Amino acid sequence: MPDIAYEQARHGSSIGQPLTRRDGLLKVTGQATYAADNRPEGLLHAVVAVSRIARGRVAHLDVAAAKAHPGVVEVMTGANAPRLAQDPDAKDNPFMFRLDLLQNDRVRYAHQPIAVVIAETLEAATEGAELLAPRYEVDSPRIGLDAGDPEEPEGVGAGDKAIVSRGDVEAGLGQAERRVEATYETPAQYHNALEPHAIVAQWDGDRLIVDTPSQGLAMAKMRLAGLFGLNPKNILVRSPFLGGGFGSKGFLSGPQILGVMAAKLVGRPVKLVLRREQMFGPVGHRAETRQTLRLGTDADGSLTALDHHTLTATSRFDDFYEPASAISRYLYAAPAVSTRHSGVRVDTGTPLFMRAPGEASGSVALEGAIDEMAEACGLDPLEFRLRNYAEDEPISGRPFSSKALRECYAQGAARFGWDKRAPAPRSMRDSAGRLVGYGMGTALFPALMMQAEARAEIRADGTGTVALGAHDMGQGAWTALAQIAADGLGIDLAQLDFQSGTSDLPNAGIAGGSAHTATAGTAIHSAAAAVLAQLADLATNDERSALYGAGNAGVYARGGRLIRRDDEGRSESFTEILNRAGRASISAQGQGAPDPAAREAYAMHAHGAVFAEVSVDPDLGQIRVTRLVGAFAAGRIVNPRLVTSQYNGGMIWGVSFALHENAVVDPRSGRVMNANLGEYHVPVNADVPSIEAILVDEHDPHVNPLGIKGVGEIGITGTAGAIANAVYHATGIRVRKTPITLDRLLG
Repeated sequence: MPDIAYEQARHGSSIGQPLTRRDGLLKVTGQATYAADNRPEGLLHAVVAVSRIARGRVAHLDVAAAKAHPGVVEVMTGANAPRLAQDPDAKDNPFMFRLDLLQNDRVRYAHQPIAVVIAETLEAATEGAELLAPRYEVDSPRIGLDAGDPEEPEGVGAGDKAIVSRGDVEAGLGQAERRVEATYETPAQYHNALEPHAIVAQWDGDRLIVDTPSQGLAMAKMRLAGLFGLNPKNILVRSPFLGGGFGSKGFLSGPQILGVMAAKLVGRPVKLVLRREQMFGPVGHRAETRQTLRLGTDADGSLTALDHHTLTATSRFDDFYEPASAISRYLYAAPAVSTRHSGVRVDTGTPLFMRAPGEASGSVALEGAIDEMAEACGLDPLEFRLRNYAEDEPISGRPFSSKALRECYAQGAARFGWDKRAPAPRSMRDSAGRLVGYGMGTALFPALMMQAEARAEIRADGTGTVALGAHDMGQGAWTALAQIAADGLGIDLAQLDFQSGTSDLPNAGIAGGSAHTATAGTAIHSAAAAVLAQLADLATNDERSALYGAGNAGVYARGGRLIRRDDEGRSESFTEILNRAGRASISAQGQGAPDPAAREAYAMHAHGAVFAEVSVDPDLGQIRVTRLVGAFAAGRIVNPRLVTSQYNGGMIWGVSFALHENAVVDPRSGRVMNANLGEYHVPVNADVPSIEAILVDEHDPHVNPLGIKGVGEIGITGTAGAIANAVYHATGIRVRKTPITLDRLLG
């Protein structure tokens, strides 16, 4: 089989080119079809009625009043909802979350769906839902981290161990010359992608077609098959475009499945789209945390121990624990490291994966504590991090598959002008008299890989096709994966038919964990290599071919031709080879999966460093982030333009984490009091600083055949901590609770 990756690097490649998005024109002209844009004949509109209490049962719904409203076709409640083939509370694996699907009258959290009104128009359905006028039997809710006794979970996040340690932390702290203990708190944060969760569902007998935003098409199909007792072959899930996902669309939510149930109940196609306030409950969120860190160093400022404990919240009825302490397993060299998690069960919708789950919340606390320790040692924050640089993964002792963090520190600091930082807090001001602070944070995210399949084909007219059920939630997968596909087949991008976004294509796995490009790209690479191997076999074994006798390994593909490595003047087009063989096309399947041996031998992470400048009004406490510079090393870069966009988006989310996002929950009712984008603050254009992302070169021969690491989530890690550290440097006030608001500076 030809060494395609090597030859592309040697002879030129569209990989590495900053191509514009292939789907960009469709999106800016309104031609991209999102789930809610579909309007099959006979479409009805559904609206979810949600609970206004957090715990109890629905005692009464005025169904008659709702059904009497003009245009209302049906009201789906626990009394008439279709029975399911599978218990929605069944939980066979860590990725199957319990759902509320009107199978009983109990209420487990605020904004839980309690009925669905189906009507000829959206307006009629909305008005019908108001007429239900629910009455409840109310139980007192349990809200907040202090509401119950903590439990010790077996696993956190996606099945990671809750407790991982190395060495004797207590001995390390006892022997330390200097010690810091600090507790940091992060609030609950709620998913609010531009596109809310939506579904258009239509049944044809036992065949089901759904249009819905999904980060995991194959998983969605299998979940629907289980719940409705269907053969998966009779289900088609279409999701060519997502208006953002960030983890919340990795698994079908309850409201999406209620749309399918509503269509089954009325026998017509149904569209259901959540309102913005309904996003605060049934579709996952980032749980609040309280993190306590204890650090010790020797006289030279080298860490002797690092202890990181997280207390977080999960729902009373399911299990997902924010793995915030896990980041301390990977970043800083210390002979003793302990990372632990505890959880409190409260009356909330189940927390789920939210961009950089664990790493985002954990890095805020870790990077703050690291800065506190640096100050205690009298060291510059960058110098302290370099002094405690981990040459091998601290918790496991494994070597890194690659690590260019030193280069990230150096390039980021130089571009930012870190050497101009005055050491003392509150010692820098701008021309307007505002306090200025410089802060930094280290960024890290694991280089994950999952399972995927792809199908590739070369045709006699010189064109090619690559097909897989991939997902583009705005990160540019349509473009980046197509670049990998064109390179893999050795054809120009214009000659490629790239097919994705539907569940009837080969399973591309899930677009999550910053693993989609690496996973799906490896499957594409494998399928393309298998096709070229067949093509090379045809040519090199044919005496009439200019490539006869070269052997598969003796040729490479470029520009729709196979070329001899030992004599580049001898080549043949794909068309010539296939026509002479009487073949219209050649196709093959390929797989992408992690290499167990490599992952056992090496620790695999992307790294980065973020530098932040803030200005703070000394009288009013108003904070502005004025500059961000992030330098990141994430292996081979498929498309620098798209990667820069991802880094910028991650850093902007870091601004949101540090200064804006905060779900305020009424402890009496358990309701989120700011369930809208007017009061649940996120950055707008005026809040976005001067921002720059530096792409640091890094070659990783072990992580996967393409050398790709994920970039979607690392930008948020390190950024919020850098901003918090900059606020301290500006003001001399250490705020250990996010978001950092002016009252916390003035109080």
